[in-house]
Amino acid sequence: MRISIRLVLAALPLGAIALLPSVSDAQTGDWPWPRHDSGDPFTMTVDDVGCRSGRVAVRLHNQTRQLARFDLKADGTSVASGSIPARKTVVRHVPVGKGSGAEIEAYSVSDHDPETLIDSSHVENDCPWGHRRHGRLPYTGPPADLIGKLATAGGLVVMGGILWWYGSIWPRSGM
Repeated sequence: MRISIRLVLAALPLGAIALLPSVSDAQTGDWPWPRHDSGDPFTMTVDDVGCRSGRVAVRLHNQTRQLARFDLKADGTSVASGSIPARKTVVRHVPVGKGSGAEIEAYSVSDHDPETLIDSSHVENDCPWGHRRHGRLPYTGPPADLIGKLATAGGLVVMGGILWWYGSIWPRSGM
C-alpha cells in the first residue's frame, strides 16, 4: 500500500468532520445560504437581547431605490410600523419579557398586495436577573456536544493511526 493512499485513508475521517459540521449548531454566518432574497424590498437583522433594557434591536435595511413600508410583529402582535427611506436603515427596539422569547417577523406592506413576510427570527431573553435562576444553572464549562465532537475526532485519529500501522505490516504478516 503506497504512502499517499494511506495518507488519504487516514485523512478521510478528519475531512468528513471538518467539512460536514452539524446543522443543529450552525449559525447564520457559518453557511453561504440562506441568503436574503434579492427580490425583497428590505432585509432584517436581529441583535441579542439587551439584559438591562429587556429589548432587542431590529435593523431593517431598504435594498431598493424607493420608499419601503414595513410592519414589525412580535408573536403576531404589531409592535412597530412605518417606512424605510431608499437605501437607508432604521432601527426599532422590540420588548422581550424576562425569561421568555418572541418570534419577530418583518412584513412588507403595500397598497395592492397583502402583507408579505420578509424575514422572521426567534429571540430568547435568557439574561440572568436577581438571585433566582428559575431552573437555569450557572455556566460550568464548554458544552457537552463540543466535548463529544472532540472525543469522536480523537477516536478517529487513533483509529486512523491503527489502520495506518496495520496497513504497513499487513502484507508482511503472512507466513
